[in-house]
Amino acid sequence: MDVRVGRTRKRLQAALFALARERGLEEISVSDIAEYAGVNRSTFYQHYSDKETVLADALDALAAEAGAQLEAIVEWTLVPPAPLVTFLEHVEANADLYRGAFSHPGSTVVLSRLRENISLAVHDLADRRADQTVPLDMVAAGVAGTVIGVMSAWMARDPLPPARDAAVWIWLTILGPPQGGAAPVVPRVD
Repeated sequence: MDVRVGRTRKRLQAALFALARERGLEEISVSDIAEYAGVNRSTFYQHYSDKETVLADALDALAAEAGAQLEAIVEWTLVPPAPLVTFLEHVEANADLYRGAFSHPGSTVVLSRLRENISLAVHDLADRRADQTVPLDMVAAGVAGTVIGVMSAWMARDPLPPARDAAVWIWLTILGPPQGGAAPVVPRVD
């Protein structure tokens, strides 16, 4: 990517974040973002089709900076994997933006991208399993829907419970309740 393109996109993303701190996402227009970033509307549209795509790119960039990459999950375990905990800690740190993306009217772009990222991570993980009775795309779609559903319910709580709790809830929902044992313990990720 051209350095100037990257720089302009970062300015637009930063503008959206700054404006989102002042008011809700639904109250922010493309004109507001462009003006705050110091560019005109045509420059905005050279880089993005809408504010939802700016938000999705910005959240992806923040997740990458935080090391919150779901594709780093490499095995099914009895405890929530560290990459899931790290990702949810990223969500927790940016809860207002994610709540805006998850709540009505929300952001279909952010949710679609999140669903795609989870599906890809699960597809890669499930591909290593010996048992293939359920097609991989069905497993990936089911897990992605479950993760997004639990995340949505988690973010609707006020006050927001810790990300570590959400990781356990998601993991137990995916794996099912433990058989004759205690709930999984979430390892520290420092």
